[in-house]
Amino acid sequence: MRSAGKPGRQRWECGPEEEKLGTAAQSRVSSGIRTAVLVSADVAFRERLRRALSELRWQVRETAGGAETLASLEASPAEAVVLDSWLPDLEIREFVTEFRKMHPEVDLVMADASEADGREARGPRRNEVLLALRRAQATDDAIWKRAPARIEAGADSERAVSYGAAAAHQAGWNSTAGRTRIQGGEAEPAGDAAPIVAGLPEFVGSHPAMLEVSRRIRLVAPRATAVLIEGPTGSGKEMVARAVHRLSPRATRRMVALNCAAIPEGLLEAELFGHTRGAFTGAVENRTGRIEAAHGGTLFLDEIGEMPLGLQAKLLRFLETGELQRVGNNESIHVDVRIVAATHRPLAKLVAEGTFRADLYYRLAVFLIRTPGLAGRNEDVVTLAGYFLERMGRNQPAKQLTEAALELLVEHRWPGNVRELEHVLERAWILAEDRPRIDAGEIEFDEAG
Repeated sequence: MRSAGKPGRQRWECGPEEEKLGTAAQSRVSSGIRTAVLVSADVAFRERLRRALSELRWQVRETAGGAETLASLEASPAEAVVLDSWLPDLEIREFVTEFRKMHPEVDLVMADASEADGREARGPRRNEVLLALRRAQATDDAIWKRAPARIEAGADSERAVSYGAAAAHQAGWNSTAGRTRIQGGEAEPAGDAAPIVAGLPEFVGSHPAMLEVSRRIRLVAPRATAVLIEGPTGSGKEMVARAVHRLSPRATRRMVALNCAAIPEGLLEAELFGHTRGAFTGAVENRTGRIEAAHGGTLFLDEIGEMPLGLQAKLLRFLETGELQRVGNNESIHVDVRIVAATHRPLAKLVAEGTFRADLYYRLAVFLIRTPGLAGRNEDVVTLAGYFLERMGRNQPAKQLTEAALELLVEHRWPGNVRELEHVLERAWILAEDRPRIDAGEIEFDEAG
């Protein structure tokens, strides 16, 4: 087995002996039932590996985290577990230790083909699992080479672009490849290859700035740390917040969102902390506030920079004590929430201007994630355009972009970022009427752009 592919991105390439092994594995037909559990937070990776294992006549169960996997194995046994290099709820070493105690007979295969520890149980069909991993990685390499794809369309050979959401989602995916190479079924270090950063399924695009966003989400999600997301309007700050919540131990509880700029100042306190009946005019009944509604889960405060100074002091007190008082009630209520805040205005600058409390800023900005604007990310513009067109075409005939239309998109500055791109493409789709291709004449940018 040898490593091949783009620099920093290794893939498994079968040599003559392994081709024979693969052929033999495919030709063996067993009457016994064999089951593999795929453990990964990456849905797309599980899907590719599930298909590869199913072709080798394995039954497959899928789990997203370590705790779910242990529960699954308790409920129903399996012959093999394929474990990704990162879990949203448990450290890998912690999971492996517990797994070995509970299921020492189950074959544990790391998705990067490395050794989990020195006590590997090796099932008789381990090589079939390794073969499935190679096939799944080969599929990923093929997607990497295709996206973005420009194809000839029409009798006049005018070039157009059209590719699926799978390619768009996976253009930056490589959560396990590139860290090892396999020789004779065993794993060896991949040398000095640069580490690969995995993109999350929510995010389309492979620009380094977006991959860094995914990396930071993975690092902070399992913890209770407060997160501050800064980035221009339309750059996906709420999507980042939802990814943090999805990958956190609080994912089974609610994520409650509140846009601090969308609610009048006089009502914002009651909306945040709740109120009792008669607390103010129009308060005809008791109401639970957003903080209390998020108990056990995540509270997402969007546009936190717009919060009035007086209310900032009350929010700071809650963050310090974990207790709140509903408007019109002196009784304190203890609430356990994780705070994720977002702003399109740099809070450090607002602190310097005196419009945002410094002590609240330091409480919120324990871990900072910056979402990049779309300007200058030409490859991501192409990938995102393909993703949006594919999504629009799910319930109606598909459309393609001509190269002239694509060049307009790439050259645009995108002051409204990803949200603006989506709106421009939706408008172009409508203007193209029943034509299968969207040309430059249908591309109309927002007046602000």
